Amino acid sequence: METETGQRSKLPYEVTPEQALTHHEVQRRLDISIRNLRAATDKFLSAIISGVDKIPYGMRYTAKVLKSSLHEKFPGATEAELLKIVGNLLYYRYMNPAIVAPDGFNIIDVSAGGGLHMDHRRNLGSIAKLLQHAASSKTFEGQTGQLCTMNDYLYHSEQRFREFFRAACDVPEPEEWFDVDEYTEMASLNKPVIYITVGELINTHKLLLQHQDSLLAEHSDPLHELLRDLGEVPTVESLLGEGSVDANDPRGDQTMVNKMEVSLTLTNKFDIYKSSGDGTDNTRGLLLSTKQLIVDIIRSQAGDTLVEILQTSASTDQVADHRRLVQRRALRDARTPEKLKRNHSLVHDGKLSIEEKKRKIIRSLRKLEAAGVISAANGYQQLVNEIARDIQNQRRYRQQRKAELAKLRETLHRMNSKTAFYEEQIDYYNQYIRTCLDNLATNGQGPGKKAAAGKGKKGKAASLNYTAAHLREKGVLLEIEDLPISQFRNVIFDIVQSEEVGAFDVKARFMGVDMEKFQLKYQDLLQLQYEGVAVMKMFDKAKVNVNLLIFLLNKKFFKK
Repeated sequence: METETGQRSKLPYEVTPEQALTHHEVQRRLDISIRNLRAATDKFLSAIISGVDKIPYGMRYTAKVLKSSLHEKFPGATEAELLKIVGNLLYYRYMNPAIVAPDGFNIIDVSAGGGLHMDHRRNLGSIAKLLQHAASSKTFEGQTGQLCTMNDYLYHSEQRFREFFRAACDVPEPEEWFDVDEYTEMASLNKPVIYITVGELINTHKLLLQHQDSLLAEHSDPLHELLRDLGEVPTVESLLGEGSVDANDPRGDQTMVNKMEVSLTLTNKFDIYKSSGDGTDNTRGLLLSTKQLIVDIIRSQAGDTLVEILQTSASTDQVADHRRLVQRRALRDARTPEKLKRNHSLVHDGKLSIEEKKRKIIRSLRKLEAAGVISAANGYQQLVNEIARDIQNQRRYRQQRKAELAKLRETLHRMNSKTAFYEEQIDYYNQYIRTCLDNLATNGQGPGKKAAAGKGKKGKAASLNYTAAHLREKGVLLEIEDLPISQFRNVIFDIVQSEEVGAFDVKARFMGVDMEKFQLKYQDLLQLQYEGVAVMKMFDKAKVNVNLLIFLLNKKFFKK
């Protein structure tokens, strides 16, 4: 008021918050601020609720397990109480930090050296506080009257949050989400690979050991044997080798090493269907081929039980019907692309006569019974039931294959797009490097300098001529294998700038006789320097200091 009028105000300067709230202008501005706060908070809340499907599956499944575990441990707790704990996990742990400090999570772009304005950060803090109260079912009790007016809004927001948390917990089990079933490993051509950091690997091992008593309820759990084989929690050095962590600066290196990502190919250690001997006696493969042969038999010959069908000779009509089945399959296989054809052993078994198939089925059943997979006591009914389930689920398997094929096509399309993008990036970087080298060569030209880069008066390329002894004095040349230092004065190195920008031809002469030629690329030297390689070899004999060689080239050719 004093700024607008230029006159001293009659209002008191020292007042309590309660006294200030009685002033009309203060109340008006607070009402505007509260309305703006509610509107902004409502936008955040709507964005959070509408993005339930964008929450990573791992977070949602963790919330689901948390809710079900709490309900099992506290059966008397209401759903509202359970969802309150779930909300603390989903909102407070994962979303609230990003709202309070969006610049710390790359949600907004902040210029170099800049940051959020204090007003912006304070406003985001107010929004986060309001959302946190709504997510945890809190109100502004005992606070000032203006904040108490937000309690109605908090109640409605709490109901919306509750529906959001309930929807977040509504996710399928991992087997359904990742489309994994009993046939996945059998049909998979490649073993699954996971990518995990060293720190995550060590922490996972530590957590499994700490909670193995609660995780391993049954003594037969395979995790028992796995943890016993793994032993104690490994160190970074034991995983990556000695020297992976700098003893002089363990804290900095330890952080970088812990974030190092490794790939692990998963293999089932307890696969009971591993082949023995030469790999032809595979129990699972035998089971599948036997089921296929049984299906071929029962399609042509009926019977009350499988044993009865196998022990009864097929009639002439049944033999003819089976032959027609084999012929139709052969025609279909002939039209099938080579990569999509069935296993050769299955194709061969499918061409057998009906009686030959029966004899092979009987031999296979004996092997499977000896392996403990099936039992003859109930007439192999377990095997018949599996065939019935396979037939019943054919439509589901077909749909899964179509969905998987669509995923593969989409993945291939994305990979092709990514490949094209990286190829464009490579072309861009190559062009950029060539431009930089051209600029270096251009800036390096100039008359009046001994051994300068560029073209001389007669159009000859610039060159450097040094004896090995001189290069050794400069520190560029370290040694020449099988040549004593006393002979270095008889070795002359010619470094000639070639027509290709950034490339040099290095020639070695011993007592006037040309020995060898080596092409040196400036870009390769910079790459070695970037990788921390201090010494490189030329001619497979001469060891040179990379850094000092770069300095020499910069000084003589690039004037740098």
